[in-house]
Amino acid sequence: MAKLRKFAAYRNVERPYTRRSKFKQKSFVRAIPAMNIVRFDMGNPNKQFSHTLELKSKSALQIRHNALESARQSSNKVLEAVLGKTLYHMKIMVYPHHILRENPLASGAGADRMSTGMKMSFGKSISVAARIREGQTIVRVKINKPHLKLARTALKRFSNKLPCSYSIVETENKPAAAN
Repeated sequence: MAKLRKFAAYRNVERPYTRRSKFKQKSFVRAIPAMNIVRFDMGNPNKQFSHTLELKSKSALQIRHNALESARQSSNKVLEAVLGKTLYHMKIMVYPHHILRENPLASGAGADRMSTGMKMSFGKSISVAARIREGQTIVRVKINKPHLKLARTALKRFSNKLPCSYSIVETENKPAAAN
């Protein structure tokens, strides 16, 4: 399998240019790569919880789908091991829509027969990424008060797998009014 290009090549949020047309000759994006994220909702979404913790981005950037899946697995493992599947609800709030492209240039012997240089250099799609704005919520965890420390640990582990820096914001949910 080919090695992934460094994240620094795709970190900046720039104007996306991906043309999809119903006319094949005018469409530049040939195929959209498969996304690795298995689940966006984990735990029990139907239960009411007393507190909500959110992981918010401190800067605008792009995050690859494989980084989001890796972070999801590690943080969900922390919560599920202690609480089971019913005492929390974790939801990934971003979706990787943006298609990342690469124009591979070969160097070395025989390179002139493989690559065309910068002629028609739109690039082939290699991955997808989520575009994140400053202050946007990446993941939300709903949990009861006794388990707040565990949820903070899980979100800290989530942020360690992602590029850039993040802040954890805690809010207390108001109980629903009984009529």
